[in-house]
Amino acid sequence: MAFMPVAILWVGKEIIDAVIALSQSDTSDYTKLWWLVGIELVLAVGSDLLGRAATLSTTLVGSLYANESSVEIIKKTGQMELSDLEDSEFYDKLERARRQTSNRISLLSDLLSQAQSLITIASLIVGLIVFEPLLVLLLILAIIPSLINELKFTKESYGLAFRWSPERRELDYLRYVGASDVTAKEIKLFGLSDYISDRFKMLSDKYYLETRSLAIRRSAWGSLFNVLGSLAYYGAYVFILLRVLAGILTVGELTFLAGSFNRLRNSLQQIFARFSKITESSMYLKDYFDFMDLKVQEIEDGKRGLPLPKSLHNGFTFDRVSFRYPGAEKDVLTDLSFHLKSTEKLALVGENGAGKTTLIKLLLRFYEPTSGRIFLDGIDIKEYDKATYQQFFGVIFQDFFKYNFSARDNIAVGQISQKEKLELIKSAASQSLANEVIEEFSNGYDQQLGKRFKDGVDLSGGQWQKVALARAYMKDAEVVILDEPTSALDARAEYEAFQRFIGLTQNKTAVIISHRFSTVRMADRILVLKDGKCHEIGSHEELLANEGLYAELFSLQAAGYQ
Repeated sequence: MAFMPVAILWVGKEIIDAVIALSQSDTSDYTKLWWLVGIELVLAVGSDLLGRAATLSTTLVGSLYANESSVEIIKKTGQMELSDLEDSEFYDKLERARRQTSNRISLLSDLLSQAQSLITIASLIVGLIVFEPLLVLLLILAIIPSLINELKFTKESYGLAFRWSPERRELDYLRYVGASDVTAKEIKLFGLSDYISDRFKMLSDKYYLETRSLAIRRSAWGSLFNVLGSLAYYGAYVFILLRVLAGILTVGELTFLAGSFNRLRNSLQQIFARFSKITESSMYLKDYFDFMDLKVQEIEDGKRGLPLPKSLHNGFTFDRVSFRYPGAEKDVLTDLSFHLKSTEKLALVGENGAGKTTLIKLLLRFYEPTSGRIFLDGIDIKEYDKATYQQFFGVIFQDFFKYNFSARDNIAVGQISQKEKLELIKSAASQSLANEVIEEFSNGYDQQLGKRFKDGVDLSGGQWQKVALARAYMKDAEVVILDEPTSALDARAEYEAFQRFIGLTQNKTAVIISHRFSTVRMADRILVLKDGKCHEIGSHEELLANEGLYAELFSLQAAGYQ
């Protein structure tokens, strides 16, 4: 496409000169004229077809790029440690990178268009030099100020976007909170609509004022330099007209030079504006690569490359383990020591903030202890490959995620490699009693859950928990961990669920967190945490006999049922 503009202008010049020549002569041979018109038609159609082909290729490549970069971001996020994912600065970087998955394909298109424009400009400048070299100097004087202006404001625009990353995330969050089925009940009940909308308006107005100031200054300076460019163009146009009137140039050459200068001016403005866009896109694209280049924390891992045991023998040992979250001022766990025996059912009990869930995170190696060690069958768990080690566990957390997938896929996420095995999924659902929920649906296991997508149905809290619990049964794991997964069930349903759980994990090791002592007492032993320390440990009967914290909490809860 690069040579099309100059070719069309040249043929146009020849057509005008041919028409004038024919009008001033007695000949009626129009063959050359019609040939020139035919050539111009072919060039015009060809230019249009090439333009459409370029647009089509940009659209297709853009879709592929958006898909691939989104996949890369998802995979990169999956490689990060939990401590990274709980860091607000990480989310700023993630937000900036995510914005590049669909917006930055224009960079490739602009680069290719830039190469095309440079060739076109070079060919047009050659044409100007052949007839009037002075026009090239006028052209440069008209364009350079615009280039400097665009580069200046491009940098300012990127700086503004970079500084406002946290606030833009907050605006996106307020949009979600203010208009979501998940939050709708509390928004209505607590009358939060005005509060959220006012907070959004305050923050968005502040952002608007900053962007408005930048936009006004950019527009004002751009307008000034555009006026200077227009004056330069019409100065050149007057110069060409004077040369024609003096008989130095033909009318056809007038149209060629005027058209070339105008196209050159527009092309140079486009190339400088595009250069500005490319510079800006490169700045933003750097955010994407900065995110992709984030280093995954190098946790001391698998030094000896030991294979995991096929089954537990001695179990897990916490040896003087302490832990403090990054940036926190005090330890969550302090000098914690205990032994989880093979095939034992251990319940964790303690008041809120005692460190129960943190203990589970350390056992799963989501975090490493600040001090102390954790052993699996006498070997430090750091000696195993972390990803392989984590496959040893089947876990359901209290804040399990409600996937807006089919019922089948909601259960299969517990062992996604087995998602095609419907019988295994049905077996897991039967063990968790989720089958009682799913069998009521006309679409059965293909029923869409959640209201986000068409034909989806929402479940009650207890029904969701049965589905989530089935995920733990999907995986034939050696160790099963349940962190308050049945809190939404009524007392009878939870008791039945745990009775079933104890039976199904008879030859497996299990860790249970629950605030209901009717459930906790089913465990072989109970570990009572207080202020991040092992306050007491033993069976239900032993702890009651100790008349310590466990006995106190048990009595308080029992009194509530009397």
